[in-house]
Parts: sequence; structure tokens; C-alpha cells
Amino acid sequence: MCLSLADGREGCAVTREEWREKMASRKAALAIHGGTPVRDTTVRPWPAWPVWDSREEEALLRVLHSGKWGSHTGTEVHAFEEEFARFQDARYGICNVNGTASLEIALRAAGIAAGDEVIVPPYTFIATATSVLMVNAVPIFADIEPDTYNLDPKAAEAAITPRTRAIIVVHVGGCPVDLDAFTELARKHNLTLIEDSAHAHAASWRGRKVGAIGDLGTFSFQSSKNINAGEGGIIVTDNKQLQERCWSIVNVGRVPDGAWYEHHVLGSNYRLTEFQGALLRAQLTRLPEQAERRTENARFLNAELEKIPGVRPMRLDERVTGHGYHLFLFRYNAADFGGMSREEFLRALSAEGIPCSPGYVPLYRTDLFRTQGTVAGAEVDYTKVACPVAERACAEEAVWFTQNMLLGTREDMQEIIDAIAKIQGAARA
Repeated sequence: MCLSLADGREGCAVTREEWREKMASRKAALAIHGGTPVRDTTVRPWPAWPVWDSREEEALLRVLHSGKWGSHTGTEVHAFEEEFARFQDARYGICNVNGTASLEIALRAAGIAAGDEVIVPPYTFIATATSVLMVNAVPIFADIEPDTYNLDPKAAEAAITPRTRAIIVVHVGGCPVDLDAFTELARKHNLTLIEDSAHAHAASWRGRKVGAIGDLGTFSFQSSKNINAGEGGIIVTDNKQLQERCWSIVNVGRVPDGAWYEHHVLGSNYRLTEFQGALLRAQLTRLPEQAERRTENARFLNAELEKIPGVRPMRLDERVTGHGYHLFLFRYNAADFGGMSREEFLRALSAEGIPCSPGYVPLYRTDLFRTQGTVAGAEVDYTKVACPVAERACAEEAVWFTQNMLLGTREDMQEIIDAIAKIQGAARA
């Protein structure tokens, strides 16, 4: 009897005995079992991050020699605010210490206060939800879409109550949420829409960059982000009143053009240094080319992964005209890998020289939320929250590659495909 090989790479048919021998050899060949990895990362490491050259060096020296190291006397942070806002198609940008603080400041500027409810996804970094707690409001978790891992507009609307004041959407991995649906939802229910764009530098919806499509958008410049200064963040908006509120909170309650010791609202010192501003200006100059390279490599990966049973690329809405690709995600199905669990698959893939991660856990399953009894005076039992799509993504499906990997060559991307195919062949043996 003749059979075809599972990966379809060999055109001739083989006997059952030859099939078994071939599959056994593949299983033994897995790096996790002592075989040779697809990629030897000691010889060929993945692209390093961050990327920097003389542009960053000159920027830092420019600030050093200016003697103006604080943004209250310098020009670098202000210039970056204008440049980044313009890049993201926003009218205003307000820099601050990090992406987490950006969310807290945005919520405060929007008037979110004690007892207010804010709808958030459970599939995100914890700051999306803890920022709500930090303003003494109540995070309400709504489930995500199964094919994008972004907040589901229908689930969000079902979670709205008379106490709901805002929605924080997260562009997971850099893929914009359905901003048509969410802007309409916010308008319909008179809610503030905040875009958590920590993954979404350069991402766009219907030809417009994300961030200021909602009322406020926040970005992170933490070390792993697609442009970075070690730490840092920015809020973008088209609303002048919100811009002034954010600026005041960042600058210890001062108002633009006010006196140094004149304070109007409760704020703090959230300012960036001029060193960070200058570094970010240099980083921004290389972002367009890097974004294009990530997109090209992601397009190749998506096309090739679609050919492998059990590997499902994330859906890309036709209205997404630019993906940030801070992460490259796909969905894993163990049934097509001979029942190999996602955890086993990740270990095998890492052993082949392909760094990967399972990603998030549902936020309401973290100890912080499981032990929360009272939030803003309201009794909240997060142990009773259930978001089945997010739970399945976290426990069984999601596989992540980091953005620096997408800065590699076509050969690098092919090795990712080869490693996954190799593992599947072994798993089916």
C-alpha cells in the first residue's frame, strides 16, 4: 500500500513501512529530543532589539551638551510630541513617564471617578485594567473576538450598565479593533473611548492612524515596544480640552502659560526627560521602514502558515490599512498536531531555535483580581467572571512571536515555517 507524506513535501508515494520509518526518524530528529535544530541561535541569533546607531548617539549628546536636561526648559520632548502626534494623525500629543501612567492620566482627564465602570478586555497587559483601579473605578471585563483576540463590540455592549462611563479598547499585537463599531457604541451610550495603542505604533484603520480615532489614545515607549526610550509614554487626542487636562495632570496641576507655582488641579510630575525626548525623535525616524519590513514578513508568514493544518493566522479586517505588528500571533490546534498540547508545541518550537510565547492569562484569573473584594465601594467578585474565548486563547491557542523577529530576512521567516512543519511531521508519526 502506498501513502503520501503528511507535509506534502515529497511528490512520490511510499509504502506503509517506509512511512513509519520516515515518521520515526522525524520524531527522533526534533531538537527537543536531541536532534539538530532548524536554527542554531548561537550562530545566527534573531535581530537584536533595540536598534540604534549614530542618530541616537548624536541625539543624546545634543541634550547633554545643551545643559537642558529637563523638559520644562528644553525643546526635545515638545518637538517629539508634535512629531509623533502628526505621525499618528492626531492634533495633540502629551508625553509622560510610561504607557501605564498614560492610561491613568487619560482616565482622569476624561473625568472617570470613584464608582464609575470602565469596560476592558481580559486579554491584555494588566495595566489596561489596573489603570481603572488606580482612579478608584471598576474594571468590567468583556470577552474578545475568537479570530482577532480584540475586544468584541457585542460583548462590550452587553456589559454596559447605567454606571458605565468609558471603554478601553486594546489593539492587540498592533491589530486595530473594529473602530467603526466602537466609535458608534461610544456615541450611542455617551461613553469615553480610549484606545490602548501600546502595541500599535503606525497602525491604521481606514487609512487613518489609530490613537485619536477615539477620544484619547495611549502609547508606550517601554523597552520592548516598536519605538522605545527604555520607558516613556504619550497620550494623543484631537480634543483641545482633553489635551489641556492631560497636560495639567502631567505637570503637577499647572495650566499652560500659567505661573510656576500656580496649580489648578490635582496632578503629579509625570514629565519625560529631554534625553528620552531626543532618543524618541531618533527612533521615530526609523519606524516607517521597520513597520514596512514587519508587514512584509508578517504577510509571508500568514500566507505560508495557512498551508499548515492546525495553524490559523489571525483575521485581518479589510478596514485595517496598517498593522503595528508588535506581536505576530497565530492560533494553534492540538488535534492537527497529533494531540500535542500547546505547551509541548511551544517547548518543541523553542528548541528548534524559534523563540515563542503563550502570551497572556485572563486578567480576572490573576491573584490581584481574584482577591479583590471591594472596588470603589462596590462588591465585585471577579472569580465569577467568565470570558470563554479569552480563556481558550490563553490556555490552548495563542502563540506569539515578538516584533524584533519580524525585522529578520525572508530566510528567517522560512525557518519559522520549516520548524513548525517539522514539529507537525514528528507529532503525526
